[in-house]
Amino acid sequence: VQLQASGGGLVQAGGSLRLSCAASGRTFSSYDMGWFRQAPGKEREFVASISRSGRSINYGQFVKGRFTISRDNTKNTVYLQMNSLKPEDTAVYYCAARETPIAYDYWGQGTLVTVSS
Repeated sequence: VQLQASGGGLVQAGGSLRLSCAASGRTFSSYDMGWFRQAPGKEREFVASISRSGRSINYGQFVKGRFTISRDNTKNTVYLQMNSLKPEDTAVYYCAARETPIAYDYWGQGTLVTVSS
């Protein structure tokens, strides 16, 4: 499966962005999907995940109700709605897909989110 993330940009603190990740190549509904991020000089961090059916969702501890992951299997797309953004949310955000719970096998190219104070 190929993944294409989009929707990043520059936003002021307190603002919102919605990231999208479009999948192609294989049946999208066969994959659990996740969002990760990596800030400069830091390790990659788990943001959110959603099961292939959409019924199981998990978030990183730092999210604290600010972000919402969702998916539309008819559009082969997963979304990350980010509200109340903070400067520390500045990072490259990556979407990823996995067929098994072991690991995410497929990664998108990343989209940069910059939050100004």
